[in-house]
Amino acid sequence: MGTVMNNTASSPYVGIDVSGAFLDVAIHPTDETFRVANDADAIDQLVVRLSALRPALIVMEATGKLELAVLKALCQARLPAVAVNPRQVRDFARATGRRAKTDRIDALVIAHFGQAVGPVVRPLDDEQTEQLQALVMRRLQLIDMLTAEKNRLKRAHHAARESLRDHIKWLEQQLDVAERDIDGFLRTSPAWRQKEDLLRSVPGIGPTAAATLIGFMPELGSLSRREIAALAGVAPFNADSGNHTGKRHIHGGRAIVRRALYMACVPALRFNPVVRAFYDRLKKAGKPSKVALTACMRKLLIMLNAMVRNLTPWDGSIA
Repeated sequence: MGTVMNNTASSPYVGIDVSGAFLDVAIHPTDETFRVANDADAIDQLVVRLSALRPALIVMEATGKLELAVLKALCQARLPAVAVNPRQVRDFARATGRRAKTDRIDALVIAHFGQAVGPVVRPLDDEQTEQLQALVMRRLQLIDMLTAEKNRLKRAHHAARESLRDHIKWLEQQLDVAERDIDGFLRTSPAWRQKEDLLRSVPGIGPTAAATLIGFMPELGSLSRREIAALAGVAPFNADSGNHTGKRHIHGGRAIVRRALYMACVPALRFNPVVRAFYDRLKKAGKPSKVALTACMRKLLIMLNAMVRNLTPWDGSIA
């Protein structure tokens, strides 16, 4: 115990609350806090300052791109930095009775979370993977805009319909371009081509699902079935207490991967005999359609994980 305490004292935990303009930094267990600008020069100075501390872990919330610049700079300096799901930090704050909320308090909570939970540091995506992710995200944005415009067209006054039709036509053209860009970009990497061929050998997995899994689930094939399901957010969690058995539910994980798995399961229920048989078995056992479909998403992901790990294409016998 004395060794652990000494290591903790000499290796502090750092929490960074990220906003567009500032980085609020807290150090646990000393509770020292300070603020720097969220710009290149200030980040360089922060890296130097934190390097001198030799922290055990630096934690920030994954806010959606705002944290990437500082996270990259810290990782390039070989500092142990990780971005975590904000929901985990909020749940931890509630569990520890931290109800107040300011940037400084948030940074302190994040630092304490790092020490108590010890999230695993994962390698950052490389530049090629980030480009693929951007292309896949852009395709999804175009689909969402196209869906919204088509819904508007159904209710639109005749005076607005021509404009809506023109915009829908343009969005459809851009969607074609986006899909060609994704396909062309995947072809630049032999490793990606091999993985895409493996994934698309499965009935139900089309080019979009394959690209999404390659870009947003690079861990595919390197984790256990439980780990990969939890990472995607399709692993069921218990809700039991005493003699009460609650409903299992999923939460967290990577929403974009779940969306791709859902879109893959819809045709898989028609064309993939393994997924179809699994779905029918669950329905006969009385499971609601939504529960059965979620279980199929998990089963499909686990099958894909095993295929990529073993470099084995689909042959209809994987279950």
